[in-house]
Amino acid sequence: MNSIVMASPDRAFLPPVVNVQSLSRRFGNGPRVLDQLNLNIAHGEFVALLGHSGSGKSTLLRTLAGLDPVTEGNVSRPTEISVVFQESRLLPWKKVWQNITLGQDNATREQALPVLEEVGLGHRVDAWPLTLSGGEAQRAALARALIREPRFLMLDEPFAALDALTRLRMQELVFALWQRHKSAVLLVTHDVDEALLLADRAVVLDAGRIKVELPISLPRPRRHADLEFERLRSTLLRHLGVQ
Repeated sequence: MNSIVMASPDRAFLPPVVNVQSLSRRFGNGPRVLDQLNLNIAHGEFVALLGHSGSGKSTLLRTLAGLDPVTEGNVSRPTEISVVFQESRLLPWKKVWQNITLGQDNATREQALPVLEEVGLGHRVDAWPLTLSGGEAQRAALARALIREPRFLMLDEPFAALDALTRLRMQELVFALWQRHKSAVLLVTHDVDEALLLADRAVVLDAGRIKVELPISLPRPRRHADLEFERLRSTLLRHLGVQ
């Protein structure tokens, strides 16, 4: 396994915001879904997690989110975490601002408005979820995550159901929000180009273990036509079994 290279030298002086040591997980008598997995994520680092279906990505995400128990190994993570899923999971009987403030004590419309404006939904604050487009619904899901001011933000294939143009716009939005808020981010994706466009580091998971960790030191904004981009793309595809 390749060594981890941090994207910023300042991170070397801080303990990781997420620390996973020897994490294993199995269901019943089946094989291990996670197998002695080790992973660190630094403060403000953007990590992309790739792997085939069944590689353990969803199990790792659920564990980091606190939805699955840690029965073997150790996991250290902040309490201030948020997750954005592939589906927006908005409640249709609540207005947009009410959806993003769910679970917030005494939250008001006025508190929701700045966050909605930040994701480009200030004009939809009083809309009903069923009137939103797919991209707008995912923007609302991002706002719901950001209003909690997470130190660690997890994105579980949040753009998979969007059309190509909307997906590009959402990638640009996530990048801008990450730069502004400085949260550590873990993005689960099947899209190699998406990982290379957004992340500081790409991690390939295979059979519950990290197969390779690839630092991405390309200058931003990144371009598909860059020769180093193509080299990294070929490297990731090879480790994913794509020739």
